[in-house]
Amino acid sequence: MRFLLDAEQREFARSLDGLLTSSDTPAAVRSWAAGDHAPGRAVWARLAEAGVFALAVPERHDGLGPLPLDIAVAFTELGRHAVPGPLVETVAAAALLDRLGDPDAAAAHLPGIASGKTVATLCLTALGPYVLDADAADTVLVVDGDVLRAGARPGPVQPSADPARRLSRPSSGGTVLTQGPAVASAAAHAADVAALATAAQSLGLGRALLDRTVEYVKQRTQFGVPVGSFQAVKHRLADTLIALEFAEPLVHGAALALAADSPEAGRGVAAAKVTAGEAAHRAARTALQLHGAVGYTDELDLSLWIRKARPLRDAWGSPAACRARVLAA
Repeated sequence: MRFLLDAEQREFARSLDGLLTSSDTPAAVRSWAAGDHAPGRAVWARLAEAGVFALAVPERHDGLGPLPLDIAVAFTELGRHAVPGPLVETVAAAALLDRLGDPDAAAAHLPGIASGKTVATLCLTALGPYVLDADAADTVLVVDGDVLRAGARPGPVQPSADPARRLSRPSSGGTVLTQGPAVASAAAHAADVAALATAAQSLGLGRALLDRTVEYVKQRTQFGVPVGSFQAVKHRLADTLIALEFAEPLVHGAALALAADSPEAGRGVAAAKVTAGEAAHRAARTALQLHGAVGYTDELDLSLWIRKARPLRDAWGSPAACRARVLAA
């Protein structure tokens, strides 16, 4: 089965690509990693104007969605351009608040998320103890069991393989928004939305790494010829392309299953997440190897993409956890 985007979705992807190409995202990533969020928030505002965050918010709260396939389209471009910030966590928070069945909590947060005025981040303690970019967020949501808290203060930023992913442990404080079985159910749905968005990010990241590597091996010469002409290099690049091509329909299929609220959606999301994550990780290893020594330098913009591959592979469902979920289903 082939999952092809329609003309409107392809144009949406092109418009985001153009917007982000003109936004100097490498500079925003470096500033974000240093704790300066202003350039990243400027990019965030432009994405909000394009309707990216509204895709996760229902129309009754000033959104356009929820539209999982369009979210996947958007996050593929966000990954392609290595946009920093709790992007995944914001759409996951929107999904959580929408599913809670608490109109007051939804009305308090969702319009701000849709407009881009509210940067949210989310921690599900069942999946890990850390919250992403809490120091940059306007709203920090923490789900611990069947309790949802807001406003927990973050601890100090922890070291990360990707300096632009600023991790911290949320405190036990904050205000309890709601509690009960509905919280756990909404959190499970939010985790699926987060995994889908992360898979799409990984797909875009992998494609960017492959494109940059292909261009580089055309220019780099050895023995008087481009290294891209070597059979071993061609095979390595072809294997990377095949892995990414295989992941794309899984990501789109998982989005369609989520949109239909299919009972198989969780398994589809897990399959997409592990496949796209591993494909992006392969693309990062290929890029590092074929760029040679220059690939190890922080000064090269390529490093901003390479550093993201493994954290995205492991975020919101490690490969082992995703495989176990697929097998269990």
